[in-house]
This record gives sequence, C-alpha cells and structure tokens, in this order.
Amino acid sequence: MNKGELARRVAEKVRFKKRKKERQQHLFPEFDYQLMTQKRARQIVNTLFHIIARTLERGEQVRISGFGKFQVKFKWARKGRHPRTGEPIILKSRRIVTFRSFSRLRERVNRPPE
Repeated sequence: MNKGELARRVAEKVRFKKRKKERQQHLFPEFDYQLMTQKRARQIVNTLFHIIARTLERGEQVRISGFGKFQVKFKWARKGRHPRTGEPIILKSRRIVTFRSFSRLRERVNRPPE
C-alpha cells in the first residue's frame, strides 16, 4: 500500500457529521454525514508522515497505540568488506530507524484468515 491508496481509504472511511440538519436527515440518518475529500485525506496522510519523520530526525521515538513503535538507533563505525571484490572497507557510523510492532498487531497478523 502506498500513500495514495492510504489517502483513498481514509477518504472512504472517515465521515464528518454535518453541523446543520436538513429535513431529509430525520428520515434518512445516512444524510447526516458527509465524506472527506480526496485532497483533504491526502493532506492529512502527508502531514502525519511529515510529523513522524520530523520526530525521528530529532532522535525521539514515535509510539502508535495498538500498532507499534518507531525509534532511532545509533550504529558505530565498523569493519566490513566489499561484496563484489571482497576487499576490506570501513562502514561509517550512522543512525537507523527501527520498528517494533505491538503484540496486538502481531496477533492480528498471525490470526488465520476467516
């Protein structure tokens, strides 16, 4: 799934309650809600990813309840080897992003299909 598909699903699932009731809304409760536009859903998804990226850039962790935790870990410089030539090289120190899923998510993923 990419960001476009995620935004499309958000637009399909999220509904806003209308502020003003019309006559037909008393007879048909489904008219009481309006759908989110694709443009607005795209903005929300992009903003969410931007916030997560900025938080990780600062070295902080991001916890999403029921989903998992993104965190930044530091890796020291170390010796390695070039995969094609086999000659030794020095790998620079760097920061990496890791994800650890919560047990609830792991249980849902490993549940047999119904």
